[in-house]
Amino acid sequence: MHPYLITAKPGRIRRTLTVLRVWTVRILAFTVMALLGTAVFTVRCIRPLINYAATRAIYLELWAAQRIGRPPVSGLVGAGITDEFINEFHRARRTAAAGSPR
Repeated sequence: MHPYLITAKPGRIRRTLTVLRVWTVRILAFTVMALLGTAVFTVRCIRPLINYAATRAIYLELWAAQRIGRPPVSGLVGAGITDEFINEFHRARRTAAAGSPR
């Protein structure tokens, strides 16, 4: 039981402002969630197109590298980035395991 039920209730203006504040926060939260959901849905729908374009770009680069007679650059860059991600992942695992309270 709320104490103001026995003594004094908040005024009508204060209760109206409280309701308004609560609904404003709810609407704002719903809007943010809807925007994030829309962004995630859009990225998930476009992902196959991005994968297709990346595959076509790799084939085009391989074809051009074969015509020019030079090695493809994307393989070298991609391998370096992959190695760096692996190193960072293992570094994070080592520091997390060393700091755990087990």
